[in-house]
Amino acid sequence: MTIAENVALVRRNMDEAAQKAGRDPKEILLLAATKMNDADRVREAIRAGVDLCGENRVQEMLEKQAQGAYEGAPLHFIGHLQKNKVKQVVGLAELIHGVDSPALLEAISRVAESRGLVQDVLLEVNIGAEESKSGFAPEELPAALEAASRLPNLRVRGLMAIPPICAAPEENRPFFLRMKQLFIDNGEKKYDNVSMDFLSMGMSGDYTEAIACGANLIRVGSGIFGPRHYPSP
Repeated sequence: MTIAENVALVRRNMDEAAQKAGRDPKEILLLAATKMNDADRVREAIRAGVDLCGENRVQEMLEKQAQGAYEGAPLHFIGHLQKNKVKQVVGLAELIHGVDSPALLEAISRVAESRGLVQDVLLEVNIGAEESKSGFAPEELPAALEAASRLPNLRVRGLMAIPPICAAPEENRPFFLRMKQLFIDNGEKKYDNVSMDFLSMGMSGDYTEAIACGANLIRVGSGIFGPRHYPSP
Protein backbone atom coordinates (compact mmCIF):
# COMPACT_ATOMS: atom_id res chain seq x y z
CA MET A 1 0.00 0.00 0.00
CA THR A 2 1.11 3.56 -0.63
CA ILE A 3 1.63 6.13 2.10
CA ALA A 4 -1.59 7.86 1.00
CA GLU A 5 -3.51 4.58 1.22
CA ASN A 6 -2.07 3.90 4.67
CA VAL A 7 -3.03 7.35 5.92
CA ALA A 8 -6.55 6.86 4.60
CA LEU A 9 -6.78 3.50 6.41
CA VAL A 10 -5.52 4.99 9.66
CA ARG A 11 -8.07 7.80 9.33
CA ARG A 12 -10.88 5.29 8.86
CA ASN A 13 -9.76 3.36 11.92
CA MET A 14 -9.51 6.59 13.92
CA ASP A 15 -13.01 7.63 12.89
CA GLU A 16 -14.46 4.24 13.79
CA ALA A 17 -12.73 4.16 17.19
CA ALA A 18 -13.85 7.70 18.00
CA GLN A 19 -17.45 7.05 16.99
CA LYS A 20 -17.58 3.86 19.08
CA ALA A 21 -16.38 5.91 22.05
CA GLY A 22 -18.96 8.64 21.40
CA ARG A 23 -16.27 11.13 20.45
CA ASP A 24 -15.88 13.57 17.59
CA PRO A 25 -13.14 12.23 15.26
CA LYS A 26 -12.16 15.83 14.45
CA GLU A 27 -10.82 16.33 17.99
CA ILE A 28 -8.10 13.69 17.48
CA LEU A 29 -4.82 14.61 15.78
CA LEU A 30 -2.75 12.22 13.67
CA LEU A 31 1.00 12.66 14.03
CA ALA A 32 3.23 10.91 11.50
CA ALA A 33 6.28 9.53 13.31
CA THR A 34 8.77 10.16 10.53
CA LYS A 35 11.87 8.49 11.98
CA MET A 36 14.05 6.90 9.28
CA ASN A 37 11.90 8.27 6.45
CA ASP A 38 13.45 10.72 4.03
CA ALA A 39 12.16 14.16 3.13
CA ASP A 40 10.23 12.94 0.07
CA ARG A 41 8.32 10.36 2.13
CA VAL A 42 7.57 12.96 4.79
CA ARG A 43 6.18 15.29 2.13
CA GLU A 44 4.06 12.44 0.79
CA ALA A 45 2.55 11.87 4.25
CA ILE A 46 1.77 15.59 4.57
CA ARG A 47 0.10 15.59 1.17
CA ALA A 48 -1.94 12.57 2.31
CA GLY A 49 -3.35 14.61 5.15
CA VAL A 50 -1.52 13.91 8.41
CA ASP A 51 -1.96 16.69 10.96
CA LEU A 52 1.55 16.75 12.40
CA CYS A 53 5.05 15.37 11.91
CA GLY A 54 7.19 14.05 14.75
CA GLU A 55 10.89 13.29 14.83
CA ASN A 56 12.78 11.16 17.35
CA ARG A 57 16.33 12.18 16.53
CA VAL A 58 17.68 15.70 16.62
CA GLN A 59 20.20 15.30 13.78
CA GLU A 60 17.63 13.68 11.51
CA MET A 61 15.17 16.46 12.30
CA LEU A 62 17.70 19.17 11.45
CA GLU A 63 18.67 17.52 8.17
CA LYS A 64 15.09 17.10 6.99
CA GLN A 65 14.06 20.55 8.18
CA ALA A 66 16.85 22.05 6.07
CA GLN A 67 15.36 20.17 3.09
CA GLY A 68 11.92 21.66 3.70
CA ALA A 69 10.47 18.27 4.58
CA TYR A 70 7.90 19.54 7.09
CA GLU A 71 6.36 22.37 5.08
CA GLY A 72 2.62 22.16 5.51
CA ALA A 73 2.53 20.42 8.90
CA PRO A 74 3.62 21.49 12.40
CA LEU A 75 6.76 19.77 13.63
CA HIS A 76 6.94 18.04 17.01
CA PHE A 77 9.94 16.43 18.69
CA ILE A 78 8.83 13.08 20.08
CA GLY A 79 12.08 11.38 21.10
CA HIS A 80 14.09 11.42 24.30
CA LEU A 81 15.68 14.86 24.47
CA GLN A 82 19.09 15.15 26.08
CA LYS A 83 19.91 18.43 27.80
CA ASN A 84 22.89 19.02 25.49
CA LYS A 85 20.54 18.97 22.48
CA VAL A 86 17.96 21.40 23.86
CA LYS A 87 19.39 24.38 21.97
CA GLN A 88 18.83 22.59 18.67
CA VAL A 89 15.16 21.84 19.34
CA VAL A 90 13.71 24.83 21.21
CA GLY A 91 11.92 27.11 18.79
CA LEU A 92 12.19 24.64 15.92
CA ALA A 93 9.74 22.06 17.25
CA GLU A 94 6.30 23.50 17.96
CA LEU A 95 5.79 20.96 20.75
CA ILE A 96 8.37 18.87 22.62
CA HIS A 97 6.95 15.56 23.82
CA GLY A 98 8.61 13.44 26.44
CA VAL A 99 9.91 16.03 28.89
CA ASP A 100 10.84 13.74 31.74
CA SER A 101 12.60 15.66 34.50
CA PRO A 102 12.68 19.01 36.33
CA ALA A 103 16.21 19.55 35.02
CA LEU A 104 15.04 19.24 31.42
CA LEU A 105 12.15 21.63 32.09
CA GLU A 106 14.62 24.20 33.40
CA ALA A 107 17.03 23.70 30.48
CA ILE A 108 14.24 24.21 27.94
CA SER A 109 13.01 27.31 29.72
CA ARG A 110 16.50 28.85 29.85
CA VAL A 111 17.04 28.43 26.13
CA ALA A 112 13.53 29.70 25.36
CA GLU A 113 14.15 32.78 27.52
CA SER A 114 17.41 33.50 25.71
CA ARG A 115 15.49 33.44 22.43
CA GLY A 116 12.55 35.50 23.62
CA LEU A 117 9.95 32.78 23.13
CA VAL A 118 7.73 30.37 25.03
CA GLN A 119 8.25 26.68 24.31
CA ASP A 120 5.32 24.26 24.49
CA VAL A 121 5.99 20.84 26.03
CA LEU A 122 4.29 17.66 27.18
CA LEU A 123 5.27 15.87 30.38
CA GLU A 124 6.10 12.21 29.95
CA VAL A 125 4.56 9.81 32.46
CA ASN A 126 6.19 6.45 33.14
CA ILE A 127 2.78 4.89 33.43
CA GLY A 128 4.06 1.31 33.65
CA ALA A 129 6.74 2.09 36.26
CA GLU A 130 9.33 0.55 33.95
CA GLU A 131 12.97 0.91 34.93
CA SER A 132 13.97 1.00 31.26
CA LYS A 133 11.82 4.06 30.54
CA SER A 134 12.13 7.67 31.57
CA GLY A 135 9.31 9.90 32.71
CA PHE A 136 7.62 11.16 35.83
CA ALA A 137 5.89 8.70 38.12
CA PRO A 138 2.18 9.52 38.33
CA GLU A 139 2.54 10.73 41.91
CA GLU A 140 5.31 13.13 40.82
CA LEU A 141 3.12 15.03 38.38
CA PRO A 142 1.77 17.67 40.79
CA ALA A 143 5.28 18.68 41.85
CA ALA A 144 6.46 18.70 38.22
CA LEU A 145 3.56 20.89 37.15
CA GLU A 146 4.17 23.22 40.08
CA ALA A 147 7.82 23.52 39.05
CA ALA A 148 6.83 24.16 35.43
CA SER A 149 4.41 26.88 36.50
CA ARG A 150 7.36 28.91 37.81
CA LEU A 151 9.10 28.89 34.40
CA PRO A 152 7.53 31.70 32.33
CA ASN A 153 9.25 30.72 29.08
CA LEU A 154 7.77 27.26 29.11
CA ARG A 155 4.16 26.12 28.74
CA VAL A 156 2.94 22.62 29.58
CA ARG A 157 0.26 21.59 27.08
CA GLY A 158 -0.52 18.11 28.39
CA LEU A 159 0.80 14.62 29.01
CA MET A 160 2.24 11.76 26.99
CA ALA A 161 3.03 8.12 27.70
CA ILE A 162 4.21 4.90 26.12
CA PRO A 163 2.76 1.94 28.02
CA PRO A 164 4.61 -1.37 28.44
CA ILE A 165 4.85 -3.67 25.44
CA CYS A 166 1.86 -6.00 25.54
CA ALA A 167 0.91 -9.09 23.57
CA ALA A 168 -2.41 -7.59 22.51
CA PRO A 169 -3.51 -3.94 22.15
CA GLU A 170 -6.38 -4.32 24.62
CA GLU A 171 -3.86 -5.16 27.36
CA ASN A 172 -2.78 -1.51 27.26
CA ARG A 173 -6.26 -0.30 28.14
CA PRO A 174 -5.62 -0.07 31.94
CA PHE A 175 -2.56 2.10 31.30
CA PHE A 176 -4.43 4.33 28.85
CA LEU A 177 -7.35 4.69 31.24
CA ARG A 178 -5.04 5.66 34.08
CA MET A 179 -3.41 8.27 31.84
CA LYS A 180 -6.82 9.69 31.01
CA GLN A 181 -7.62 10.01 34.71
CA LEU A 182 -4.29 11.71 35.39
CA PHE A 183 -5.03 14.07 32.51
CA ILE A 184 -8.41 14.95 34.04
CA ASP A 185 -7.23 15.17 37.65
CA ASN A 186 -4.23 17.37 36.92
CA GLY A 187 -6.21 19.46 34.47
CA GLU A 188 -8.61 20.42 37.25
CA LYS A 189 -5.78 22.02 39.21
CA LYS A 190 -4.85 25.60 38.44
CA TYR A 191 -1.22 26.22 37.56
CA ASP A 192 0.32 29.12 35.69
CA ASN A 193 1.69 28.15 32.27
CA VAL A 194 -0.17 24.81 32.30
CA SER A 195 -3.13 23.80 30.13
CA MET A 196 -4.13 20.19 29.63
CA ASP A 197 -4.81 20.34 25.90
CA PHE A 198 -3.11 17.20 24.62
CA LEU A 199 -3.14 13.60 25.79
CA SER A 200 -0.56 11.98 23.53
CA MET A 201 -0.68 8.19 23.61
CA GLY A 202 -1.17 5.35 21.18
CA MET A 203 1.08 4.21 18.34
CA SER A 204 0.72 2.00 15.27
CA GLY A 205 -0.25 -1.13 17.18
CA ASP A 206 -2.63 0.32 19.73
CA TYR A 207 -3.91 3.72 18.63
CA THR A 208 -7.54 2.62 18.41
CA GLU A 209 -7.40 1.48 22.05
CA ALA A 210 -5.80 4.79 23.00
CA ILE A 211 -8.59 6.71 21.24
CA ALA A 212 -11.21 4.62 23.02
CA CYS A 213 -9.58 5.66 26.31
CA GLY A 214 -9.35 9.38 25.55
CA ALA A 215 -6.21 10.11 23.53
CA ASN A 216 -6.49 13.19 21.34
CA LEU A 217 -3.05 12.90 19.73
CA ILE A 218 -1.75 9.61 18.35
CA ARG A 219 1.72 8.90 16.98
CA VAL A 220 1.79 6.53 14.00
CA GLY A 221 4.98 5.48 12.21
CA SER A 222 4.95 2.03 10.63
CA GLY A 223 1.17 2.22 10.18
CA ILE A 224 1.82 5.06 7.72
CA PHE A 225 5.29 4.37 6.29
CA GLY A 226 5.52 0.58 6.63
CA PRO A 227 8.05 -1.35 8.73
CA ARG A 228 11.31 0.40 9.56
CA HIS A 229 14.43 -1.30 8.26
CA TYR A 230 17.23 -0.79 10.74
CA PRO A 231 20.81 -1.06 9.47
CA SER A 232 22.72 -4.16 10.46
CA PRO A 233 25.17 -3.65 13.33
